[in-house]
Amino acid sequence: MAPPKILLCGDVLGRLNQLFKRVQSVNKSAGPFDALLCVGQFFPDSPENLQEFTDFVEGRSQIPLPTYFIGDYGVAAVKVLVAASKDSANQGFKLDGFKICNNLFWLKGSGNFNLHGLSVAYLSGRRSSDGLQFGKYSQDDVDALRALAEEPGIVDLFLTNEWPTGVTNRAATSDMPTGISDSLSSDSTVSELVAEIKPRYHIAGSKGVFYAREPYSNIDAVHVTRFLGLAPVGNKDKQKFLHAISPTPASTMSASEISMKSPNTTLSPYTSVDQAAHPKVATKRSGDSDSDSQYWRYDVSKKRQKYGGGDGDKLCFKFIISGSCPRGEQCNFRHDTEAREQCLRGVCLDFIIKGKCEKGPECSYKHSLQSEGESYSHRRPRSENASANRSKECWFCLSSPSVESHLIVSIGENYYCALPKGPLVQDHVLIVPVEHSPNTISLLQEYEIELAKFQNSLKMYYKSQGKDAVFFEWVSKRGTHANLQSVPIPSSRAAAVQDIFNLAAEKLGFKFLVMKSNNNSDGRKSLRTEFDRNISFFYVELPGGIILSHVVEDNETFPAQFGREVLAGLLNIAEKADWRNCALSKEEEMKIVENFKKRFEEFDPVK
Repeated sequence: MAPPKILLCGDVLGRLNQLFKRVQSVNKSAGPFDALLCVGQFFPDSPENLQEFTDFVEGRSQIPLPTYFIGDYGVAAVKVLVAASKDSANQGFKLDGFKICNNLFWLKGSGNFNLHGLSVAYLSGRRSSDGLQFGKYSQDDVDALRALAEEPGIVDLFLTNEWPTGVTNRAATSDMPTGISDSLSSDSTVSELVAEIKPRYHIAGSKGVFYAREPYSNIDAVHVTRFLGLAPVGNKDKQKFLHAISPTPASTMSASEISMKSPNTTLSPYTSVDQAAHPKVATKRSGDSDSDSQYWRYDVSKKRQKYGGGDGDKLCFKFIISGSCPRGEQCNFRHDTEAREQCLRGVCLDFIIKGKCEKGPECSYKHSLQSEGESYSHRRPRSENASANRSKECWFCLSSPSVESHLIVSIGENYYCALPKGPLVQDHVLIVPVEHSPNTISLLQEYEIELAKFQNSLKMYYKSQGKDAVFFEWVSKRGTHANLQSVPIPSSRAAAVQDIFNLAAEKLGFKFLVMKSNNNSDGRKSLRTEFDRNISFFYVELPGGIILSHVVEDNETFPAQFGREVLAGLLNIAEKADWRNCALSKEEEMKIVENFKKRFEEFDPVK
């Protein structure tokens, strides 16, 4: 299957006639193209272009291909976007865009969606402190993208209106058009996000010039990022405003393909290149660069005195959230264990650092510092208060409003089974602990009895269809809510599955530890004795009682979807390696769940 062809465009400024005339010309000579993605201001910058713009929006002129925009500001933006927001067809969670008219979609706020196999993330609007209804992003939009950065998978395209601060501050960028300041139309928040998300392509507008930076390597990732800054449509200097790309989706690429680097690859512009030449100090030095910004979020120079540490001091965001930082002692930002402890006790991070929370009553976290006694005095059974607060937004907690309850097929006392969103194959099942736990290995021994019942039931169910079960779990020390995945494979392929996993491991540069057991309980008991909650590891339970496991070092890049990717290769369905390529409508999911329940009923251990 050929990679999708995508057109990228800078600030449109309402000049749709000129844009689509150029698009049709390019489409004729090099197309057909699948979509057009626009960054920078999309709406007119003056009333003179309004009639031309309105002709397209109201259907008198036709838009030739699906077009997506994030620059939701300019003349008539409020009128058009309010109407789109009220349209019943645009109600609900529309990460793939609010429909404005035929072939025109507004990417609102922030999000991530699948476009012809490509993972596309975006941040709509600009940084702004005024009271505009549209055209600015919120802290919630930023936080949603931070959460995306923790999810498995690689983002192919990241769209922002403004450039990241620091992207041109390298000798390698000497081809940058003269007279352009890095601070002009640049946003440090965008720098933080792109350093965390690590997209393969980052596209931005708003700066008035075309600029294609050399690819740069990422911290803690094997792939490179390419930055493209696009000029406005109809600019007087005739700089490039339309650019074509045809990237292969990362979800279908092999590890060797995704890690390829061209000879002109540079260091990340968000990493201080001279850091190694200077000793670490506790507070920010005058020579420190904004390039370290992906590791901190809040300026703590004005925070509560309880945590005060010096003028200009900054906390390491990575450390507070995960308890570790890949830079270790070389990190320029403070690893505050007490602040992290407050975070674990369910205290709002904004409150810890700033002494106040902008969300106010809508925030689900605590707005007072918690002593150790307070943090446990009102805890729920088998769950700390902090876990209870975090579980409100968890996709897998049964008490969470975010849980996809229509996917649940069986509920026990300590575990439940659900069908996944975007299943790899029919009867792909998730075994999920009821308790908000980051893995299934560290739970109480008594829970293993029920887990074994679910696993044995699925084995018998698969066997009745001429298939064998493969169970795998990615145990991340930064994990939130565990799920043990169960995937059926044809019994005729069972003999090959260990070789396939070993081959995949070899390509990533490691060898599995192999354990052989007579039953699930013994194998998992061995895993429990090896378990250390301060490490990340992957394990897979194969037919025949073989368990393969691998401890993942802090400096090692390991794909979070490794198990799924390997099985997709075994089953010759590489296009399904990314679950987002297999996403179904809620109606389709409900139908699949109902059919599964009927087939599984006689095997269900809860019945």
